[in-house]
Amino acid sequence: MIPIRDTIPSNRLPVVNYLLVAANLGLFFYEISLGENLPPFLERYAVIPARLLGGGALSVRELLTPVTATFLHGGWMHLLGNMLYLYIFGDNVEDTLGHGRYLLFYIACGVASFAVQIGFQPTSAVPNIGASGAIAGVLGAYFLLFPRARVVTLLPLFIFFTTVEIPAVVFLGLWFLLQFLSGTVSLGRAAATGGVAWWAHVGGFVAGVVFLKAFSIRGRGRADLSV
Repeated sequence: MIPIRDTIPSNRLPVVNYLLVAANLGLFFYEISLGENLPPFLERYAVIPARLLGGGALSVRELLTPVTATFLHGGWMHLLGNMLYLYIFGDNVEDTLGHGRYLLFYIACGVASFAVQIGFQPTSAVPNIGASGAIAGVLGAYFLLFPRARVVTLLPLFIFFTTVEIPAVVFLGLWFLLQFLSGTVSLGRAAATGGVAWWAHVGGFVAGVVFLKAFSIRGRGRADLSV
């Protein structure tokens, strides 16, 4: 399922959401420009569980890797898929939270998602990067705020494609279930070769639900427009 758009317009220009998309795109182009220097750059600014839990003293840069890693991506598909979801779902969450709180919420979800992934793979030396966990937090907030919204979705039908409107509670519920099942299947596998950080997705989504409730805004803002 590929989301195309939702059915709820924003009251305010989602400035922060646009800036987040721009920052991710800009940093990815910077990554491309690094050429053969890209691997050490990613090693430096990615989340590496074994390094963070190694027991030694950590520099400020290392402590900030759960933030810096949120703005890095491993390829075009990784980037474009994340930015599509952020563009579609982020504006309404920003509309509800307000610009400043939305930025803090986004970063907090990203950090929490990496924390969950580290908890499942504490000895992994593989660099973890990507905005997926932070965006999963946005999806978790959207799930609570706009459950009756419609997500216009592109569905493959054999060799053809069709569009359908799926309730957000169904679309995002299925998305979360897929992440959880994929994470469960991945348990016990060696993490030496990388792959998808499924538990970061799960952790980010749950963090979005928890952090939204912590802000005590469920049912406020634009939630009454979720039809």
